[in-house]
Amino acid sequence: MLLLDSDMLIDVALDRPPYADASRAVLGQVAEGAEQACIAWHSFSNIDYIVTRELDRAIARAFIEGLLEFAQVAATTTDDLYYALSLPLADFEDAMQVAAARACDARYIVTRNVRDYVDSPVPTLTPADAIAELSR
Repeated sequence: MLLLDSDMLIDVALDRPPYADASRAVLGQVAEGAEQACIAWHSFSNIDYIVTRELDRAIARAFIEGLLEFAQVAATTTDDLYYALSLPLADFEDAMQVAAARACDARYIVTRNVRDYVDSPVPTLTPADAIAELSR
């Protein structure tokens, strides 16, 4: 199980070079069944807000619906939020991603911002590294 961080998903939705290609490849491998993936609940609001602002609400909603065809929403609870509060990460949103990853038993968080997760108990992979890991 992988947790897909919102940054790599937004890169795909907005086709942001140079990040989109590797992130798109990860999504393709997950969609083909190479690995299961989960996405934190709050990532969807980030995706909707940014993609709507940059492109269009219909595009944002279609992208989210597409993600739901092959990825599950990480089921989190109040205890998971307390766990996020206890983590030594500088960015609370990143701590919430870690808590979501733990809740769905993710082996890795796939993100292009690996430096933001230096103190994470869940290891991170860049999208390029995730492709290599899934190819093993």
